[in-house]
Amino acid sequence: MSSEVSQPVFQIQTVYLKDLSLEQPHSPAIFLEKKMPELEVALNVGVEQLAETTFESTVTVTVTAKVGDKTAYLVEGKQAGIFEIRGFPKEAMDQVLAITCPTIIYPYLRANIADMILRAGFPPAHLAEINFEAYYQDRIQQQKAQNQKTETQTDASAVQH
Repeated sequence: MSSEVSQPVFQIQTVYLKDLSLEQPHSPAIFLEKKMPELEVALNVGVEQLAETTFESTVTVTVTAKVGDKTAYLVEGKQAGIFEIRGFPKEAMDQVLAITCPTIIYPYLRANIADMILRAGFPPAHLAEINFEAYYQDRIQQQKAQNQKTETQTDASAVQH
């Protein structure tokens, strides 16, 4: 009898652009502005289990460019990937889904957003690299702080009754 140890499996099935939108609420007048737009960037990471060992990982970025109080453009992109992942312990699985998958997907999204902004007629905007491990650790710390805050509020309300 052979005692095979199953090796962890991590395979990219596909990477695809799930959504990409552009709004230019003040065009064409905004093109006459002399000042460069100031950028605000928001990031979100998500994961959905599609089957027992199949997961969709998504990275969403929203770029809002303003000149003064006017929005020059708003670009939102959602890049996704489907991954086969199995044989990892729970903690490692969480890290693969929250760090490894977004790290693979994000460069595609950066390129798509940069291309969209350029095609919209605005100066190139290049999104910074993201350390998804640090992003993951920050979210864990925020969740712990939120849980402690909730527990403290629950304890306080229990004392009042």
